Amino acid sequence: MKPSPHPSSGPERPAPALPALPGRRGFLGGLLATAALAAAGPALATPARAAARPAPAPAPRATRALLLGTYTSEAGGGTGIGTAAYDTATGAITPGPVITGVDNPSYLALHPSGSTVYAVAEQEAGAVTAVRLAPDGAYEVLGSRPTGGSGTTHLSVHPSGRWLLSANYGSGSVAVHPIAEDGALGERTDLVTHSSPPPGPGQGGPHAHQIVTAPDGGHVLAVDLGTDTVYTYALDESAGTLTEVSRAALAPGSGPRHLAFHPDGRSAYLACELDNTLVVCAYDPATGALTPGPGQSTGTGSGTSYPAQPVVTGDGAYVYLANRGPNSLTRYAVEDDGAALRLLDTVPVGGDWPRQLALSPGGSLLFAANQRSSAVTVFRVGPDGSLTAVGDPFPAPVAVCVLPLP
Repeated sequence: MKPSPHPSSGPERPAPALPALPGRRGFLGGLLATAALAAAGPALATPARAAARPAPAPAPRATRALLLGTYTSEAGGGTGIGTAAYDTATGAITPGPVITGVDNPSYLALHPSGSTVYAVAEQEAGAVTAVRLAPDGAYEVLGSRPTGGSGTTHLSVHPSGRWLLSANYGSGSVAVHPIAEDGALGERTDLVTHSSPPPGPGQGGPHAHQIVTAPDGGHVLAVDLGTDTVYTYALDESAGTLTEVSRAALAPGSGPRHLAFHPDGRSAYLACELDNTLVVCAYDPATGALTPGPGQSTGTGSGTSYPAQPVVTGDGAYVYLANRGPNSLTRYAVEDDGAALRLLDTVPVGGDWPRQLALSPGGSLLFAANQRSSAVTVFRVGPDGSLTAVGDPFPAPVAVCVLPLP
């Protein structure tokens, strides 16, 4: 794989090697982790003002599936998409078979039907791959399509289930592919390169890092780290083409990476990895216009925190942010109907370089994919949004994405 021009994407250094996987569908991991998660750090602000939610009724104990993204071309990396299962009560993860035949699946997205998962191929010749899933654990790789760019780093499925959207970090472009009824991908219908504005300070060019559909369903937003810009597009759902309708300029050199929407669809929270901030943005569903506010602290103190990704609880009460530099998670209370955040505290993530976060379908657990320590760590989410580490880190080769299935 071509070395990444920035720590935002690509394997930053070799991860610790795990034992060889036995057979085509061998099991992930197989080693018990020896390090327990670090205890929660001191609060930066009292959480007393945060609105506590009623404690949810205990859910019936069950297991659900996880999918795990990795780099197959990196030393110590995986051999495809890892699978695992987690206990919904304890958060304990057990390994499952590997979905082979998929190159460098560093980010994953599930079709709304739940029957197909899509993976990027983060490499010089960027691509996206479709994999059909069956309830019995069987799978079928349906094939790959080129994205027309390099270093494909993110993808998402349009809510209609008919279009796959992908972002090419290396070439600073976004692509659209049609999705057939069986989940397979058709030939690319559009490719848009971010040719303006000029790259931000120290950036060699545009670096599209995320593409996601807004909750209104009518607009697609692409976050470009290299141009310090978020582009809003209208998607023609008949032709599969993108038309720019708005763009939001971030502070020069801020390096916007990933955003997450509040459930009401009128606010979004944008991680800027180069200036170590989280930006609250107003969003207008009618026009697709995103209006960034001032950058807010990650609560990590001095040094570079490289914030990676925010996630929002399903009720919109709390936001969590992964910080790769200090290896921590920041918790914010959402206020003013989503228009403001208040920093509450940070906790150690229990791993090295938390690349991606995901909440379980019910929101009771938070998973962190830790790239450099090749492990997934798990936290219980309290009624007040607090995070409590549970269990030991789960070994997963160069863990860069974790996707809990419904």
